[in-house]
Amino acid sequence: MKLQPVSQSLRIHLRDSDARIKKGVPEKVELHAEITKQQQRIGELQRVFNAEARQALLIVLQGRDAAGKDGTIRHVFEAVDPQGCEVTSFKVPTSLELAHDYLWRVHARIPERGMIGIFNRSHYEDVLVVRVKNIVPKKVWKKRYAQINDFEEMLSENGVVILKFFLHVSRDEQKARLRDRLSDATKNWKFRAGDLDDRALWDDYTEAYKDALRKCSTSCAPWYIVPADDKGLRNLLIARVIADTLESLKPKYPRADPAVLQLKIT
Repeated sequence: MKLQPVSQSLRIHLRDSDARIKKGVPEKVELHAEITKQQQRIGELQRVFNAEARQALLIVLQGRDAAGKDGTIRHVFEAVDPQGCEVTSFKVPTSLELAHDYLWRVHARIPERGMIGIFNRSHYEDVLVVRVKNIVPKKVWKKRYAQINDFEEMLSENGVVILKFFLHVSRDEQKARLRDRLSDATKNWKFRAGDLDDRALWDDYTEAYKDALRKCSTSCAPWYIVPADDKGLRNLLIARVIADTLESLKPKYPRADPAVLQLKIT
């Protein structure tokens, strides 16, 4: 069971039924074992990737509130060396960020070679939130799809490998998770009144997501739609894409300086 990149030529639906896979899902024990296997693959490959420092890997996570972005980061990257990984959470832009172009704060957080960078939300907020809430005119945000594609192509041509995941959660599952979040003292600090405002705009966000996914899924920066109602399956599907991608890069430990190999330790 593997995710396939979004194709610009195919129609995207994002129905509630698309948020859960009903057939071919591994049993719980088997699922846990497979997730562990993929975590270990990522951890082992990341160590070589970090040492080689030839390319960078950027992981973009987008999704509605309670789709599981935080949980994905905790579980998928459990075996990753923290020294080779950096997480950036993009919140409401500051006054300084608003004084620059919308990609300025994003470009500053692109991982350096050898690093895995994880974006919890991203530059795609600037074709999602700004569109749904009419923060900028349509003539402005419509141009941003092409601008984002050009930006990501430039990153790709300069050694940044990009993977983008949309965590697709159903309306009922989001409702259940928001209720749990509100009633759980360890989670309710994350709850915002604005979460309910966004939920009321569900259909508007759906259309905005569909356009962003279709128009900005490219060969150098593909989008993957992840059925996210089942947390374990969500983690497995994402982990497998990341592990396969790292493996396809064929990272190798760099050769030591011959002079160093001649040194004797007494």
